[in-house]
Amino acid sequence: MAGKPKYGSCTLEVHVVPRASANEVVGIVEGRVKIKVASPPVDGRSNRALTEVVAKKLGVARSRVEIIKGHRSGRKTLLIRDFDDDPYDLLLK
Repeated sequence: MAGKPKYGSCTLEVHVVPRASANEVVGIVEGRVKIKVASPPVDGRSNRALTEVVAKKLGVARSRVEIIKGHRSGRKTLLIRDFDDDPYDLLLK
């Protein structure tokens, strides 16, 4: 765990689908943002692709997006550091 989130940080609940035809944010499914990534779940490649997709969509550096729960699962919790906006609204635009 990354520790206690700092002021201006937020968490994001996602469901990632690896080996998709393209990287894309699909929508909300069971209370989580469903995100498809083209990378396979091998050697952390789908996790890296997920953080890249989220960072690009939110307009932040990839280093500010961290997986804090679910490293080996499709259901993950992300921490976005120094981010005050609602990540759900921005991802679904």
